[in-house]
Amino acid sequence: MNILLTGGAGFIGSHTADLLIEKGHKVRILDLLDPQVHGENANFPDYLHPDIEKIYGDVCQMQDVDKALKGIDAVYHFAALTGVGQSMYDMRNYVHTNCIGTVTLLESIVKKKIKLKHFILASSRAVYGEGTHSCSEHGTIYPSLRLREDLGKGVFHQLCPRCKKILLPVPTMEERPLNPLSVYAETKKHQEDYCRYVANTFGIPVTILRYFNVYGSRQSLKNPYTGVVSIFYNRIMANQALSLYEQGKPGRDFVHVNDVAKANVLALENNTDSPSTFNVGSGNNVTIKDVANALAKACHKRVEMLNLGEFRQGDIFSCFADLRQANQKLKYSPTVSLEQGMQEFVQWAVTQESFDGYEKTVNELEKYGLFGRTGKS
Repeated sequence: MNILLTGGAGFIGSHTADLLIEKGHKVRILDLLDPQVHGENANFPDYLHPDIEKIYGDVCQMQDVDKALKGIDAVYHFAALTGVGQSMYDMRNYVHTNCIGTVTLLESIVKKKIKLKHFILASSRAVYGEGTHSCSEHGTIYPSLRLREDLGKGVFHQLCPRCKKILLPVPTMEERPLNPLSVYAETKKHQEDYCRYVANTFGIPVTILRYFNVYGSRQSLKNPYTGVVSIFYNRIMANQALSLYEQGKPGRDFVHVNDVAKANVLALENNTDSPSTFNVGSGNNVTIKDVANALAKACHKRVEMLNLGEFRQGDIFSCFADLRQANQKLKYSPTVSLEQGMQEFVQWAVTQESFDGYEKTVNELEKYGLFGRTGKS
């Protein structure tokens, strides 16, 4: 097939393109080369497969989208601004890029009457908000945003709203209620809604993939607003201590980009009812401290880790994927362990220029009242 990848110069898109080309597909990418991700005055990255057709353009501009869609059989929509923290105050840019970009793409497909064989949306676990939890007394709980006053007291775990017991994180299934807790998360939910609309109204086959915490080679080391792995790596290479928010206790599902790319290709062959939605993660709940230790080990460095009681308002405590549906219907099964994935990431990252922008992000979070420390109001 002739396949378009919006945002295809990014690390998830480029790895997916490699696998699609291996399978004999022809790949075209549309990418704006966002300076925050690729650097100022960037060209298309050298890591892109030489057989990729590259179009420089904006997914929010109809003329660019119309050009990119000519002769296309399937679309992967990766183009988006990512990261929870920055979206909390940079609201307009996130809504414009993620929402307007998606409806521009879908409108072009509908108006040009393009007979797509598949449309695959890169969504996010952020649409769930806090992950699913369990109370020993009251069963399954879908917690809401934690209160700042509790975080300030060092109460980081989610508590049962009825009995106030500490809740146990459990795998999050696709069917659970959605509760986006940031502008970024809201935009991803809107993207999903738009895609379901065109699937149900115009019969376009749609698969929605909810990525968990993706990491690996080619992820931006220049963008300090997304991806704790890049942030920690840059700090380590600058010989700086790592400040572990919430004492490193929060849990996340870190999935390597190679596994995500495999899931993307499997989704192209998804023959289940449209629209369909699948989690794409590792299925493992690992703490931020576990991630820091695995990365330090892969870097062969002794790293000082600071537990200063710092936290970021709007962060969730824990969320990890239930993969049963993805396994049963997509035949998706992740194979890259956290240790293997960190080694792959570091082997690539040491060949790149490192940029430590951590202090900038903290300053911006403090500026907008989104950064806090225990014991302080």
